[in-house]
Amino acid sequence: MITLAWPWLLLALPLPLLPRWLLPPAYFQSGRALRPPRQTALAGALAELACESGRTTHWKRLAGVSIWLFLLVAAARPQWLGEPVALPVAGRDLMLAVDISGSMEQSDYTLADRPATRLSVVKAAASRFIARRNQDRIGLILFGTRPYVQTPLTYDHETVAQMLSESVVGLAGRDTAIGDAIGLGIKRLREQPFDNRILVLLTDGANSAGTLNPAQAAALAAESGVRIYAIGLGGPIGSEGAGGFRLERAADDLDLNSLRTIAMTTGGHAFHATDAQELAQVYAQLDRLEPTIRDHRIYRPAVELYPFPLAAALLLSMALAVLLGSRQGTGSHPNKPNEGLRHAG
Repeated sequence: MITLAWPWLLLALPLPLLPRWLLPPAYFQSGRALRPPRQTALAGALAELACESGRTTHWKRLAGVSIWLFLLVAAARPQWLGEPVALPVAGRDLMLAVDISGSMEQSDYTLADRPATRLSVVKAAASRFIARRNQDRIGLILFGTRPYVQTPLTYDHETVAQMLSESVVGLAGRDTAIGDAIGLGIKRLREQPFDNRILVLLTDGANSAGTLNPAQAAALAAESGVRIYAIGLGGPIGSEGAGGFRLERAADDLDLNSLRTIAMTTGGHAFHATDAQELAQVYAQLDRLEPTIRDHRIYRPAVELYPFPLAAALLLSMALAVLLGSRQGTGSHPNKPNEGLRHAG
C-alpha cells in the first residue's frame, strides 16, 4: 500500500498562483511579469508559466504544473507500506552467568540414564530455558578464573544457545571468580535502558579467584536494580555420584550460604540442584518467578518512494529549461532592423 508520510504538504499546491492573485494586473501586461533580480532560470520559467497565460502554450504550462506536482509529492514522502509484522516488546534483560571452572567436568549427574558432566547437564537445561524466553533479551557470561561475555544481550536466542553448547570446561580458567562474574553481569545490564534486569548465576563452587568479593558484588547489584537468581550445583560432600562412586569434593565446594546471601541482597532467590531433574525444576520455577511478557507491537516496514517523483521533477525541469532557452535564442533581435535601415540609407 502506498501512503504519504506528510500529506499536509499538498496544501501548498496553489502557491504558484499567489502572484497572480496578489499582484496588480499591470505586472502581467505585455509579458512583463515581476521577476526578482537574482531569480534562477528555472524559477523564472515557472513564474512565466504561472503568470503569462497568453504567451505560453498549453503543453508548457502542463509541464510546469507537472514539475510542481512532482515536487510536492516528493516533499510529502510517499512510502510503500509492507505487511504488518509483530515485534516483541522487551520485557526483561536476562544475563546468564555459567561456571565453566575445572569442577564442572565432574560426572556426578545423569542425562538420559547415562553419566554426564555437570556442564553438559547445565547446557541441556539452560538451552530449554533460553528457548522459552522468546520475549526477553538474553546474554551469556562464562566464568572460571576470569569472566568473559560470550554473547551480549540479544533476541537471537539460537546464537546464545549455540555459544553455550560450544563452551568447554577450563576455557576461562580452572578456578571460580563468582564476584567478578556478578560484576561483569551488572556492568552489561546497567548499560541497558530496561528496568527488568535479571542475572541468573550458576555455579558448583565457592569464590576462589577474582578481585571482587561476592558480597560486595551483590550490594552493587542491589544498587543497580539487578535481581540475582543463584543456582548451586552438586550434592553434599561424599555423596554418591553416577556409577556408584563416592565423590570427595575439592576445596572449592559449593558455598550455599554465600549464594543465599547474594540472592537475598538483590531480591532474588537461591536454589540447590543435586541432579538433572532438580535443575530442570529450578529453571521452571524461574519461569514462574519471572514470567515472560506476552506482548508485542505492530510494525509495518516502509520503503521511501520520494526519489522517483523527485527524479521526474528534475528531468522535466531540465527539459523545460532547455526548451525555453532555445526559444529565447532563436527569437527576434531588435538590433537587426536598425542595421538594415542604415544600409538602405
